Amino acid sequence: MSIPALRLYAGPLARRHIEHNGLRPQDVGIIPAAAGGPKGLMLGPLDRFIFGHWLAASEQPVHLVGASIGAWRMATACLDRSLQAFERLERDYIAQHHPPPPGRRRPPPEAISEVFAGNLKAFYSGRVAEVLGHPRYRLHVLTSRGRHLLHREGSLRTPLGYLGAFAANALHRRALGAWLERVVFSSADAAGGQPWPLPFGAQDFPTRQVALREDNFMDALQASCSIPFVLRSVHGIAGAPPGAYWDGGITDYHLHLSYQPPASAPIVLYPHFQRAVVPGWLDKPWRARHRASPALDAMLVLAPDPQWVRDTLPDGKLPDRNDFTRFAHDPAGRMGRWSRAVESARQLADEFAGWLQRPDLGRVEPL
Repeated sequence: MSIPALRLYAGPLARRHIEHNGLRPQDVGIIPAAAGGPKGLMLGPLDRFIFGHWLAASEQPVHLVGASIGAWRMATACLDRSLQAFERLERDYIAQHHPPPPGRRRPPPEAISEVFAGNLKAFYSGRVAEVLGHPRYRLHVLTSRGRHLLHREGSLRTPLGYLGAFAANALHRRALGAWLERVVFSSADAAGGQPWPLPFGAQDFPTRQVALREDNFMDALQASCSIPFVLRSVHGIAGAPPGAYWDGGITDYHLHLSYQPPASAPIVLYPHFQRAVVPGWLDKPWRARHRASPALDAMLVLAPDPQWVRDTLPDGKLPDRNDFTRFAHDPAGRMGRWSRAVESARQLADEFAGWLQRPDLGRVEPL
């Protein structure tokens, strides 16, 4: 008998709704997608089931909010034939290889940025209109825009700026806003050309919203995935304030946002790779900030069971970014492990599909 893979965690409003109504596709108003690099691969089977099958049985608008690999996943959900697109994203992500120069453990950021830009172009070229014009999905891509020292990238100013950002964030998360601000690129209403309203309150952190358009889509998506010191920041994004744009996970790692789903679709459905919804990447050391808050009351998290991860996946862990360095000279070893992990993750989707048929409130734990 296989070990159960899926755990469900709900805020009080989401739990109350499930208790009275179960969970139907028309109940979902918002789907977040976290930063986390290769960990996001584990959610591919859930993405294919949710977007390729389950949500297709409903008609309501759904806001898709993503940072880093989460933004890539949510943009993929907006493509025609999203089932096949998710399969390609999985293959392309696993197959990527950035060989380090002789004597180094990792390639320079310029090289990774150049290859990544080419990969995005190959993936979305000629299809950006599909993403922006999806009849139901409202896409929101999160980025982090540098301020003061971080307004421009430099060999000295960038590490000093992030040292200042870390110190400020240690005092209070909102103090991080002196160094970085949240910039959300949102798809627009075709009739008026204005970006769709944000599906969350933005009073928690300095925030700007910019219309996501064909002339800035590639840059915005690349910026959302541009990890400091691993990739170069993105400058000169059309229609956006000037400055250096980095990974959206710096300000919003797991998208711990004050969600505002509509009453007609009150659930925030969150396929995630863990229980905790960590606010920003710099908050990882501060465990007190990992707790749920009233902002997440309407959220249902779908996550792999930690015991299942330890007992089932290669090396007893989720794929992670350290694997690129660990297998720098053995890419086939990394690709094989990641492929086996993703194949195992089909169990997550199968169990969620089964739970939807007979929602068992006993399996829904407090978030």
